[in-house]
Amino acid sequence: MKQMKSMRFGLLLASALATTPAFAQGDATPITIGVPVGLSGANSVVAPAVVQATELAVDQINAAGGILGRPVKIAVADDASGAAGAQTAYNTLVFQDDVDVVITMETSAARNAGIPIVEEGEKPFIYSSFYEGRSCSPNMFVNGWVPEQQVPPVVEKLLADGAKNFFLIGSDYAFGRGMLEFSRKYIEEKGGKIVGEEYLPMDGSDWTAILSNLRSAGADAVITSTAGGTPNVTLTKQLRASGISIPYANLAVDEGTAKAMGADAAGILISASYLTAIDTPENKDFMAALQKKFGAEMRTPNDLSTPQYEAVYLYKAAVEKAGSTKTEDVLAALPQVSFKGPRGEVSMSKQHHAPLTMYLGEVQADGSVKVVADFPNVDPGEQCPDL
Repeated sequence: MKQMKSMRFGLLLASALATTPAFAQGDATPITIGVPVGLSGANSVVAPAVVQATELAVDQINAAGGILGRPVKIAVADDASGAAGAQTAYNTLVFQDDVDVVITMETSAARNAGIPIVEEGEKPFIYSSFYEGRSCSPNMFVNGWVPEQQVPPVVEKLLADGAKNFFLIGSDYAFGRGMLEFSRKYIEEKGGKIVGEEYLPMDGSDWTAILSNLRSAGADAVITSTAGGTPNVTLTKQLRASGISIPYANLAVDEGTAKAMGADAAGILISASYLTAIDTPENKDFMAALQKKFGAEMRTPNDLSTPQYEAVYLYKAAVEKAGSTKTEDVLAALPQVSFKGPRGEVSMSKQHHAPLTMYLGEVQADGSVKVVADFPNVDPGEQCPDL
């Protein structure tokens, strides 16, 4: 048996092998899951929870006999939260490590850099992050939310509370601009007005000028869409310090990051497919298993890490349905399988995307999130009609 090594999140490259039982007679070659993820850069705040979720899923699967009787291991590579780092990480995982599948949460810049590599290397790819939508590849399936699922709940809430003039703030890359483009159109369709829309580079940290423009724009609500992790923290802290007190909806903050912000996050509206407050046996079991495995080191599970956990199980289901780890067989099986996990029943059956139950939440002073409303089985809309 091999014992999975503790992940050191500052390392450029890491790999781990979960504790495994005695496996069935036959092919004992491990199935390797490649996880390129932002251990450094903007996503470094959320990456540890994503790796923990992967480790938990692999531990559980190995304890139950693996996949097709084979042990499962993970190989983690730092994509530095951007395109250049992703190219290195994907090339290492796909061509040097020859992983069987890539499953990960990443920035859109990293994902876009990785897709051509998984296509060239002919690997299945499950993208477990929420994102701006309409990224399509025969090799890629998505189990995170898209704007059609996430934006309407927060906009409708703000409008119902009396907001008419909206100011939009984002990180200047595909996710930030894509989310706010959808938000702008949706707000205007509903009779609202956009009084400002501004962006900062993804690695930017000084929001002073943008917040000054927000203050003078006459907005009665602000919606932000930044790179997950560090930009959320810097923007929120500076917004609070500036004394701006209008309603604030954040399209990119995860629950773990909100908790890390402390009192600065109080009152933020979020829309998510996963919150720790979901009251189901599956979510309670998931939370308990994380706590048992990681103890005081456990990172708060969130809307980026929980889909990662489920994605590993969706891959398992596809391999078992296909009876094979061959890429063409797995890709054919992925839209036909489902997994009931912490978020409920998830199937990537709609143009390589997943209908999802969405939750409107409000961050509390202690960092927890109060569920305000839920919206079952929200369709992702037309994402990849040619697939």
